[in-house]
Amino acid sequence: MGLLLLIAICIPRFWLVLNANQTGNYGNIGIIMVISALVPFILLSKKGRTKIGITKPASFTWVLYSFLAGILISALMFALGNALYTNTIHNWYVYIGKSYKLATDLNAHDKFIYFLIYATTGMCFSPIGEELFFRGIVHSSFSASLGENKATVMDSLAFAFTHLAHFGIVYIAGRWQFLLIPSVLWVLGMFITSLVFIQCRKKTGSIMGAIASHAGFNLAMIYFIFYHL
Repeated sequence: MGLLLLIAICIPRFWLVLNANQTGNYGNIGIIMVISALVPFILLSKKGRTKIGITKPASFTWVLYSFLAGILISALMFALGNALYTNTIHNWYVYIGKSYKLATDLNAHDKFIYFLIYATTGMCFSPIGEELFFRGIVHSSFSASLGENKATVMDSLAFAFTHLAHFGIVYIAGRWQFLLIPSVLWVLGMFITSLVFIQCRKKTGSIMGAIASHAGFNLAMIYFIFYHL
C-alpha cells in the first residue's frame, strides 16, 4: 500500500512541480496537496486514521517544541546553503525563492504583505498535505509490513527524493540543468528533516507534531528567502 501510494501521488507531483518551475503556474501543486491530505480520509476508517496519528496530541508542549525544531532545521539548511553558495542559483533557498516570481523592487510594506501571504499558505498546504501523506498513511503502511525502522528510512527517502523536483533539477535561462553536489546536499537535508518530523510525531503522539514542525520549517524558509537573500 505504501509503495502504491508513493507511485500514485509522488510521481505525478514530481512532474507537476517540474512543469510549474518551467511555466510559473503552481495552481496544480495546491491540488495535489489537497489530494494528499484527503487520502487517509478516503482509504482509512476512523480507527485507521487514529492509528496513523490523526488524534489529539499527548503533549501540546511537544507541539511547540516541534514547531521550534522545524525552525531550527530550516535555519541550518539556510546557513549551509548560504555558506557554500551565497546568493547563487546553487543555493536551494535562492532557487525556491525565484519560483515565487516576485518583483525585485518591492517596498518594505508590500514585501511584508507578500511574506504574510506566502508564510500563511506555506504553513498550511504542504505541512498538512505532506504530513498526513508521508508521516501518516505512507509511514504506517510501510511500518505494518517492514517494521518501524525500515518504514522511517522508506518514508524519509521518498520525501527527500520527491523534493528533488523543488531543487536539484532546475530550470534556468530556458533550459534544464542538474546540479549534482547541491542536489545531494539538498536531498540529504530533506532526509534529515523528515527524520525530525517523524520524531516530532512520536513525541507528541499525533501527526500534529509533524505538521507543526513542518510549518515551522516552512515559516523559517520563507522568512530567510524574503529577508536574507
